[in-house]
Amino acid sequence: MERRDIIKKIEQLRGSKVITYATSDRQGPVRAAVAMDIIPIISSQLRRIGKQEKIDLVLYSAGGDTMVPWRLVSMIREYCDKFSVIIPYKAHSAATMISLGADEIVMSDMSELSPIDPSTANVFNPVDPQNPQSRIPISVEEVMSYFDLAKNKFGIKSDEELTKIFNKFVESTPSIHPLALGNVNRTHNLIKILAKRLLKSHKESMKEDEVEKVIEFLTEKLYSHQYYIGRKEAKEDLGIKSVVFADKELSDLMTEIYEEYNKEMKMTEIWNPEIEMAGNDPVSRKAYRIAFVENDLDSEFFEITLEFKKVQQNIQQQTPQGMINIPQEQIVWRAIGQGWK
Repeated sequence: MERRDIIKKIEQLRGSKVITYATSDRQGPVRAAVAMDIIPIISSQLRRIGKQEKIDLVLYSAGGDTMVPWRLVSMIREYCDKFSVIIPYKAHSAATMISLGADEIVMSDMSELSPIDPSTANVFNPVDPQNPQSRIPISVEEVMSYFDLAKNKFGIKSDEELTKIFNKFVESTPSIHPLALGNVNRTHNLIKILAKRLLKSHKESMKEDEVEKVIEFLTEKLYSHQYYIGRKEAKEDLGIKSVVFADKELSDLMTEIYEEYNKEMKMTEIWNPEIEMAGNDPVSRKAYRIAFVENDLDSEFFEITLEFKKVQQNIQQQTPQGMINIPQEQIVWRAIGQGWK
């Protein structure tokens, strides 16, 4: 069944208008993320759809820019009385935040949410020793856990001892600039504010203590960004009251649309440039569709074109006579074009 037909079936079953947003989580350079460039794309589709009683956003993403969720959710709400998110499989990090802003989070047994503690990276972050042109991201949760370890596990309470702990942290190798920690704290506070606004945007507002419980779990209590949350845990343990269990008919359609996007973007295939490069040509080009925004009338996708090239590179190898350079054929690639189409 084609994606457009699946979208129409979901609309008939739900009595809604459906927009899909899917980003590739395939490893390598053909990975995509939630990004602010979808705002004009989805805005255009919403204007064509017009005001609706119910809009369902079918969402698949491993995360991305945490500034997008509030902007996207508030925009979609201008076009409907009831906003729901349907999660066929992954809705992690920033995609979890988008889901928190929905009146309904429709989940099957395969659906996943995740913690919303981001990693931050700016000019004050430590330089990556393996790649001096890059900075090492700092996980908000790991910083919080470091000081939790000192205070609550080792019982360090005095200001003098905590100062020593802080100094040891920032003087580590590679060193961590205090302003990088300031950025971590700012981001952590911002995420909590945005999550609260999203949860309070529901038609049926949650109580203050319920909102605080959800935010505390998703930002502090799960301890790992790779901790994935199924529908039962989300509803019963975390207390996300907007979670709705999809029945078998809807679950089957959700799985079908995920499989169609998986087939299109090859998300479960291993990235290997030797396989990606066509034939024996020394230079080849290949286009990849790595994100989609669709409804039953429109289909827009983000495409990146890569150029692959075979080159000879010297690889150093230790021998009894010392280090020698051994020429070896390598495949390198670069992006030569990208954008929404």
